[in-house]
Amino acid sequence: MAEAEQVPAGVDPTRPSPARMYDYMLGGTRNLQVDRDATARFLAQFPDLLDAASANRGFLRRAARLMAHTHGIRQFIDIGSGLPTQNNTHETVHQVAPDARVVYVDVDPMVALYARELLTDDGKTAVIQADLRDPDSVLGHPELRRLIDFSQPAGLLMTAVLQFVADGSDPWGLVARYLRAVPAGSYLALSHITGDMLSARSVRTGVEIYERATESAYPRTKAEILRFFDGLELVPPYPGAEPGLANVGQWGAEDPAAANSDGAQAFYCGVARKA
Repeated sequence: MAEAEQVPAGVDPTRPSPARMYDYMLGGTRNLQVDRDATARFLAQFPDLLDAASANRGFLRRAARLMAHTHGIRQFIDIGSGLPTQNNTHETVHQVAPDARVVYVDVDPMVALYARELLTDDGKTAVIQADLRDPDSVLGHPELRRLIDFSQPAGLLMTAVLQFVADGSDPWGLVARYLRAVPAGSYLALSHITGDMLSARSVRTGVEIYERATESAYPRTKAEILRFFDGLELVPPYPGAEPGLANVGQWGAEDPAAANSDGAQAFYCGVARKA
């Protein structure tokens, strides 16, 4: 287990956390032994787990860069951002738009502990600890309001987070609520775990592991994930494709066939514009 002083108040070191498990899958160090053990059990049934996490992270970077470079988006809300790792959202967008502002949102207390690593000296980034299931608290947070101008288009990033929201909490309604807060010309980038192309055993193992974690997981079908984009204009996931969803490896890939790895097929994703 990590040293006691690295575990903030509110963290239960006996239960794995999705944010810390994801950090470990990406090669990070902001995780506990319980997270590493849970990830190892998952890997035993789904050997492509690390590839899936890496492919999802790649999608986030490519989507954010597209918004900043091609569509001129200069403010981003990264909901369910997870723990600091390499190539975070602000690092990606600042390569093409140094003036872009980024607000990170996550419910895990460990994210708040390491928030300083996501902050920039110029004040163009902020980190808030909040639950996406309470959009009024997220959208009304003073730090978010300081950086995000809701009269201007924004990039809303929700990658690998809605899979931890049960149907009873209406994840589709939550996405719609966030989209209502941003004006026309804004973009949504969303990825979500699916069992459509995985073995039933891998899916069952993942669900059982997260049942013992701080958040349960709810894999969804392609049709259910497509619903998150209702009323939006999906962009083509790669050159020559029709607008729609793709797996996280293929989205934005120069060679979609080569990027169609087994791990990448664990997620559907898409990017869409609010008209």
